[in-house]
Amino acid sequence: MTSESVEPGTVRPGGRTARVRESVLRAAGDALAEHGFDRLDLADVARRAEVGKTTVYRRWSTTTGLIADLLDDMAEQSSPRTATGSLAEDLRANARLVLKTLTDPRQGALFRSVIAAAACDARTAQALHRFYAIRIKEWSGCVAEAVERGELPAGTDPDEVIRAVSAPLYYRLLASGDPLDTAAADRAAEAAAAAARAGAYVS
Repeated sequence: MTSESVEPGTVRPGGRTARVRESVLRAAGDALAEHGFDRLDLADVARRAEVGKTTVYRRWSTTTGLIADLLDDMAEQSSPRTATGSLAEDLRANARLVLKTLTDPRQGALFRSVIAAAACDARTAQALHRFYAIRIKEWSGCVAEAVERGELPAGTDPDEVIRAVSAPLYYRLLASGDPLDTAAADRAAEAAAAAARAGAYVS
């Protein structure tokens, strides 16, 4: 791939450039959480990050390019999964981590904005899909281990089980407006575990 064909925001820099990227992405996340996708502005992000506007425009080019890079960074920085040795406990830990993220004043608003952006832009959608694929793969190991221990039927699809844990919580966040609380998270984990034990996710 030639330098001319590299998409803005896709090269991973080092040194001072890495520090600039970190500052800009943090500023972009703050701006998204405060104002949403519609009001995201590269000049405002540059001001918040205390870097030159030309640096931001040259590296990221567009707001959607910046959001895509922010999602990639979030995937890289995400916390490793909990491993308790119990499917029920592992899924409960996953659900509560999703709950913590979605109810955090900054992170919850940030995810709403990013999801809104992904609905309008193919590159942002691609980055969002990549982010969730990484998180699902990180946590699907606990389901694979449960299959190996005999807790779940052979052939259970680990990714589908993990998706089933978080889906009800995202539904509450984005669609129904029902309370997002510990009871909802634990119920989602228990339902996914029960369905998995019954063979609902056997390929």
